[in-house]
Amino acid sequence: MKLRITLLTFFICVCSSINAQEISDTKFGKGMINFVAKDSSFSVKFAPRFQVRSISSWDHDGNQYGSPEHNFIVRRARLKFDGFAYSTKLKYKIELGLSNRDISGANAFNRNTPRYILDAVIMWNFAGNWELWAGQTKLPGNVERVVSSANLQLIDRSLLNSRFNIDRDLGIQLRHKTKLGSEFLMREKLSISQGEGRNVSEGNEGGLQYTGRLEFLPFGTFKSKGDYSQSDLKREEKPKLMLGFTYNYNQDAVRERGFAGDYMIRSDGSIYETDQTTIFADAMFKYKGFSFMGEYAKRTADDEIATELDGITPTTEADGFTPTGDVVLTGNALNLQAGYLFKSNYEIAARYTTVEYENITGALPSKQYTLGVNKFVVGHKLKVQSDISYTSVDGNDANITFRLGFDIHF
Repeated sequence: MKLRITLLTFFICVCSSINAQEISDTKFGKGMINFVAKDSSFSVKFAPRFQVRSISSWDHDGNQYGSPEHNFIVRRARLKFDGFAYSTKLKYKIELGLSNRDISGANAFNRNTPRYILDAVIMWNFAGNWELWAGQTKLPGNVERVVSSANLQLIDRSLLNSRFNIDRDLGIQLRHKTKLGSEFLMREKLSISQGEGRNVSEGNEGGLQYTGRLEFLPFGTFKSKGDYSQSDLKREEKPKLMLGFTYNYNQDAVRERGFAGDYMIRSDGSIYETDQTTIFADAMFKYKGFSFMGEYAKRTADDEIATELDGITPTTEADGFTPTGDVVLTGNALNLQAGYLFKSNYEIAARYTTVEYENITGALPSKQYTLGVNKFVVGHKLKVQSDISYTSVDGNDANITFRLGFDIHF
């Protein structure tokens, strides 16, 4: 709380000082503060944003849908800074989260403190088309996760993403792009990271995490980095396509989902470790207001069920198998999403997601159908969104959820 008050006070003082001196010529959606040093030795752009949601949910009890549960939340509230330091070839990004959903996840491995830091990364263009990233940021995983939550087509990301994404981590990334023709572009991304997700401050349990991703853009680049922004707001005049493939190996992973979930702690205080592998194949396509995104994800593990030290070749508890209660979430998922943007800046969008788990996990398969309507006032910077989802679990009626919300990004 003290940190929030301090940050708020600081920004009020800075903004008051700037307004007292001159009227800024920046525009809405381009950042609240854009400052470049007189000697061009550094720059700072400050861009706060937040998202407010109304959620109504009906659960099915096996006979009928019950009374709705209503919830109003500030889904995200964030402060983002970016710019360059010393040279335009050395860029940086800092993003802080302030909402409860942004900072939750305190545990013994981050000193039981709120997880304020989302991104803290420097990006050095050290030669030609080569970049070296260092710090905490998103790994080069599935396209839906790397798309900023500010630029989503539906109210929130899919079940595929929530179950199988690899999110953020602390480490280094090497990135390169290669021209394969007059328009054909290939991008290569490699990462070595800690393997336990963001804001870990106590040691490094288990092993490291290795990620590789290849992206192919046969028709050239999208307008305004549209391959990592949902909806075709730029109304691409020619078809644009990105195909991506990611391989992630988390050696001796100690959490149920690699970067997230519970630490798999045994009764003697030691931590259960098992290798986890996640693969993604995805695509982004845009043309004249139509957009499509498709994703496939699969996670496997050497041993899904965490066991005590006496569990050597587990089959039953009588054979010396003593489970800790922690299970690695393994399985696969498919997510298909499409939308059409009318010239009035209204958009209709639909999504279909199916998730299946390995039998050993005990989790049941689910399917979700979502239909959404958006109104873009100033692109993704100021928009109103709504969607309704029907979810079935193991082939049975499970839930209907209606969501309504707005985004504002300075």
